[in-house]
Amino acid sequence: MNSIEVENLSKMYEISHRAKKSPRSIRELLSKKRYCSEFHDTAGDQRATIETFWALKDVSFTVGQGERIAIIGGNGAGKSTLLKILSRITEPSSGILRMRGKVASLLEVGTGFHPELTGRENIYLNGAVLGMRKSEISAKFDQIVDFSGVAKFLDTPVKHYSSGMYVRLAFSVSAWLDPDILIVDEVLSVGDQAFQKRCAERMKELTSDGRTVLFVSHSMQAVKAMCERALLLEKGQVASFQSVEDATNIYLRSIELGEDTVWH
Repeated sequence: MNSIEVENLSKMYEISHRAKKSPRSIRELLSKKRYCSEFHDTAGDQRATIETFWALKDVSFTVGQGERIAIIGGNGAGKSTLLKILSRITEPSSGILRMRGKVASLLEVGTGFHPELTGRENIYLNGAVLGMRKSEISAKFDQIVDFSGVAKFLDTPVKHYSSGMYVRLAFSVSAWLDPDILIVDEVLSVGDQAFQKRCAERMKELTSDGRTVLFVSHSMQAVKAMCERALLLEKGQVASFQSVEDATNIYLRSIELGEDTVWH
């Protein structure tokens, strides 16, 4: 059974550009600056143009239960936009998205935690968001704390945490509260190598239990260590979706050639 089904998913943004009319003389330039500073009205000096930008365009793929899938591509390829749509943070402009089960996302440092609450309080808050009862969260509490290594600071507001502590606790919460689908962005690079290794082992444990993991990283070494298949995005479209070895080779070859991805 598929845990994720994506059909012709697209996301369009409208970018507004304003171009000011060039002054014909120094006197006109100075008068415009004075006028703008006094009255803050530049409407007569600007022309607005709207540019249509497709962050994603007709993206389609399916992910089965128990799979570990990497999402790779250069900056601006559409990875973050896709993750935000899958995490229900952003709505697509068109297309169909089906996801089965509870989704836990770790997209960036700070996501999902309330800065004024303590680590302990945020664990229970995140569990409640996932629809878990307090007793269910309590049953997993010690495992989360042990894995994160922040027991000493558990009753400190997370706004005082370092980025590494924040990510360790956030991943621990996401990975131990039994999500059906775990989405992890580049944030794991904040942690040290020992913690990254433990994260990889935990993600493999999840998929062995039938959970699904989506992992985004610019490190092809990490991608190969953690994932089985890779979805390669190029300019908002799917360039390749195959074994992690083949997809990463296509991506690395395109970087070496300084060209767009070789389409398959």
